[in-house]
Amino acid sequence: MAKVILVADDDPRVRKLLCEVFEREAGYELCEQAKNGKEAIEIAIRCHPDLIILDFSMPVMSGIAAAKQLKPLMPNVPIILFTLHDNALQGQASILSSLIDRIVPKTEIDTLLFHVHQLAPV
Repeated sequence: MAKVILVADDDPRVRKLLCEVFEREAGYELCEQAKNGKEAIEIAIRCHPDLIILDFSMPVMSGIAAAKQLKPLMPNVPIILFTLHDNALQGQASILSSLIDRIVPKTEIDTLLFHVHQLAPV
């Protein structure tokens, strides 16, 4: 059975790119896409993903704020923060470790796939 991934990013180009990446990845499928953290929570509750990829900076609700609500609801579901702000967040890695399983720069799609395979192996 395929691993279900939820992607939340306010940039439609990033969502499209990730959809294309996971369409080619055997054993993975996207349940849906969210434009902000609030939508990500609603979709996650409905579709029960195996892994969640959140953008750090989104309107309505940020990725960190969404992770704060998602982790207690789904403590065993890994969360990857896929962000352009990775350098700024590295100093907060220990604080975020209870919410976020990995912080991956948006410039490193191969690194994202590596972490997806580690956190949600098929």
